[in-house]
Amino acid sequence: MQLKETREALNKFGKFVIQQARSRLTKGVKRGSKKFSQNDTKKLYNSLEYLPFTEGKFIGVKFFMEQYGKFQDQGVKGTKSNYIENKNSPFSYRTKMPNPEIFKGYIKRKGIKGRDKKTGRFITDKSLQYLIARSVFQKGIKASMFFTKPFNQAFEKLPQELQENFVRDIENIIFE
Repeated sequence: MQLKETREALNKFGKFVIQQARSRLTKGVKRGSKKFSQNDTKKLYNSLEYLPFTEGKFIGVKFFMEQYGKFQDQGVKGTKSNYIENKNSPFSYRTKMPNPEIFKGYIKRKGIKGRDKKTGRFITDKSLQYLIARSVFQKGIKASMFFTKPFNQAFEKLPQELQENFVRDIENIIFE
């Protein structure tokens, strides 16, 4: 059965979700008086894709992104976390701190130089990596909902539009 109108609606749904998710990644997150972009390396941005599919009786849309995208979207609870957004997150740091090495590239890209609070001297990048990793371990990663919000927004509109397109498809099949 060709469901051209239904596929078109699902394609439109997928395109909207990806476009809005990319927009949210680019706009960034405001923390205090500074604005931080989640689109630092564009790796997550470029990995966002959708694929309409048909499997047997089912028709739908699959979404793809880098593995760490789900942590950015839903957040990660830290050991001493108090982010309200992370309350329902399935992810958490319990016993294992993130590897400090993963922050090496971030520190270099952002040009961050750490200083000792007491002496005012610069600290090594290795020490700064450890301090950032410890902070992430304790505070967690704040949920950005860059994917969830556009998905829910598009999903609310989808049922009515899908019903109308499905009816049109059935009419086209019957009256052809």
